[in-house]
Amino acid sequence: MKLMIDFLDETISLQHEQIERIEDLLQFAANVEDVKEGAELAVTFVTNERIQEINREYRDKDQATDVISFAMEELGEGEIKILGDHIPKHLGDIIISVQKATEQSEEYGHSFLRELGFLSVHGFLHLLGYDHLNEEDEKKMFTLQTKILDDFGLTR
Repeated sequence: MKLMIDFLDETISLQHEQIERIEDLLQFAANVEDVKEGAELAVTFVTNERIQEINREYRDKDQATDVISFAMEELGEGEIKILGDHIPKHLGDIIISVQKATEQSEEYGHSFLRELGFLSVHGFLHLLGYDHLNEEDEKKMFTLQTKILDDFGLTR
């Protein structure tokens, strides 16, 4: 397996099979993006209340959201980059609201697992440096995430 993924379900609501499927999807996405073997990331599933706290604290937005990513490659002011091929690359953290995933799956008319997969891949691509701040970048990122989901078999 390319990725070392640490999963934490703070909601205690997901089935083991659902988390395994998300792990398989993220491994698939890592292969598509040719991520270095042994790269690490964490995925935490939370409530709306918890993701709102995180959003408020780190992004100054006092509202629940569906997914937040914290990429380790983004250096803050005064931070220095740790170099060395022997050090496993920690990509960062993905935090997903299970409640938002449920709401959005119903709103968009697809399965909960498809929405959870979409949010996982979306967060993962952010960790790899993809963004959607402008129209061109948005098209590139959303095309890639749709292709990954479709090729993996998590279609709408």
